[in-house]
Amino acid sequence: MRARYGVPLGITAATAAGVVYAAGFEARSFRLRRVTVPVLPEGMRPLRVLQVSDIHMVSGQRKKQRWLQSLAGLRPDFVINTGDNLSDPEGVPEALDALGPLMEFPGAYVFGSNDYYGPKLRNPARYLIEKLQGRHGLNGNAPAVGVVHNPWEDLRDAFDAAGWVGLTNTRGTLKIDGYEIGLTGVDDPHIKRDRYARVAGGPESSADFSIGVVHAPYIRSLDAFTADGYPLILGGHTHGGQLCIPFYGALVTNCDLDTDRVKGLSRHTAGGHDSYLHVSAGCGTNRYTPVRFACPPEATLLTLTPRRDWHE
Repeated sequence: MRARYGVPLGITAATAAGVVYAAGFEARSFRLRRVTVPVLPEGMRPLRVLQVSDIHMVSGQRKKQRWLQSLAGLRPDFVINTGDNLSDPEGVPEALDALGPLMEFPGAYVFGSNDYYGPKLRNPARYLIEKLQGRHGLNGNAPAVGVVHNPWEDLRDAFDAAGWVGLTNTRGTLKIDGYEIGLTGVDDPHIKRDRYARVAGGPESSADFSIGVVHAPYIRSLDAFTADGYPLILGGHTHGGQLCIPFYGALVTNCDLDTDRVKGLSRHTAGGHDSYLHVSAGCGTNRYTPVRFACPPEATLLTLTPRRDWHE
C-alpha cells in the first residue's frame, strides 16, 4: 500500500501546501520596490514617482487597503495609477478608501479591462494555450459576452475630483515644483480600446519631461510611444507572470510582451528611438485566481534622475 499510494499522496500534499502558501501568504505579502531611472534632462531635480497598478480590489481585503494607504508616507512627487483597480463591482468604495491618502498627491491614471468589466472564471492553463496560439485578450479572441459591467464611472469621477489627470486616449500635464510634466496615455490595448492616433506626435514641446502611460504593455503601444520619442513608458497588467517558476521566471505575460520584460525596468527600441519601460507586477489578483507564486504583490517608487548623455 505504501509503495502504491506514497508518491501520489506526497504530490497532493506538496501541491496543497503550495496553494496555501500562494494564496494565504505570498498573495498578501505586499512590498515596495525601488527603482532609479536616469532619464531626466540635465539640470532637473530628481522626481519620485509612485506607480500603483492592478489592485483588483475585492470587498473585505483590509490588509491590502491598509498597505496602499501606508504608501502615502513615501511622500512621492506624484502618483501614476496604471489601471485594473477592481475585481468586484462592489469594490469601488474600498478601492477609493485605499487610494484616498494617495489622492492627496498630484496624479494621473489610465483604466484597464477589469475597471470596465468584472472577471470571469477561467482555467489558468488557457493563458499558456493563448500564448502558444498568439492570442491575447480581445486581440485575436472572440469578443467577451455576458460580462459584468463595473461602475468605473464612479472611479473616474472620484479620481477627477481629487485632481488626478485622466489619460484615456488623451494628454495631460502635471505641475511639479515649477516643472511641467507631460503625460500621454491610451485606453487598454488588451480590449482594443487604445486609439494612439488621437495622441500621436510626440511629447509637448513645452513640457520639461514626458511620460507615456498604458495599462497593458502591448508591443504596438510601446512601439508608438517609443517611436514618438517618449523617454519613459509606464505599464502594468502582467501581474509579473503571477505564477512563476523559481530561478526561471514567468511563463506568460497575458499580452505580446516577452517574458524577459514581464516586470521591472527594461528598454524598448522602435523607430530609431530608445525608451525606458517600467512594468509593474501590481498588487492584486483576479478574484477567481487569488494566488501568487515567486511573484509577490508590489508597488514601485521610481526615482527619476538626470541622464548625463541627454540630447534634445
